[in-house]
Amino acid sequence: MNNSDLAQILIRAVEEADSSDRLLDAVQELATAGIEEAIPTLIAALGYNNPGAAVAAVDGLIAIGEASVQPLLELIDNYNYGARAWAVRALAGIGNVRALDTLLEAAKSDFSLSVRRAAARGLGTLRWYQVPPEKLESIQTQVLEALLLISQDPEWVVRYAAVTSLETLAIAISVTLPEQASRITNQLQQMLDTDVDLGVRTRVKFAQQKIQPQQHQQTFAPKRKVVDPELPYRGGSRR
Repeated sequence: MNNSDLAQILIRAVEEADSSDRLLDAVQELATAGIEEAIPTLIAALGYNNPGAAVAAVDGLIAIGEASVQPLLELIDNYNYGARAWAVRALAGIGNVRALDTLLEAAKSDFSLSVRRAAARGLGTLRWYQVPPEKLESIQTQVLEALLLISQDPEWVVRYAAVTSLETLAIAISVTLPEQASRITNQLQQMLDTDVDLGVRTRVKFAQQKIQPQQHQQTFAPKRKVVDPELPYRGGSRR
């Protein structure tokens, strides 16, 4: 049986599911298959009134990767809020720079803290090698400005995600924008001194420990092409 035949069988199982449990099982099997033909059906599952199926669909779209990005961006424009929120989570997990504007907007202004958190985390998993060299510094500056703002979010889970992304951005700009690195270290120190949440402060300490050796190594290093750290998306767990 080839992938196309398997996809049709699994898609039909989703379409014919007659209960929430069967729908969840069918979407999980389709997501696990990792077949590009499944993308439209997985995207449709984001709009079902079945959170478990939506989580499975997000995982499947992230696993498929780049091929999911454009259909998800189209979904952002056309679907209801619930489906859009799940789509943001998927885009954040994929980390493709085509989703930059969507992630920036969601991280700064979405009313759902879980969406802001996912988008903030997504800003730290962007694949910088996908950005044209002549645009890299301006886009990294744009992301930096956004993360400095997001790190002041009233919800601790969003601030926590912002710290995680500030860490990865600091490592990236130590190569491309070393003169901006102090803005991140200053913000992290301010958060360490003033943030009311112990979990956030603990994450800040971890970020500082990761950043300092990298910045020291790059102090006198010439600029070179940035290498994407390829950090995986961690879902709702703390790192």
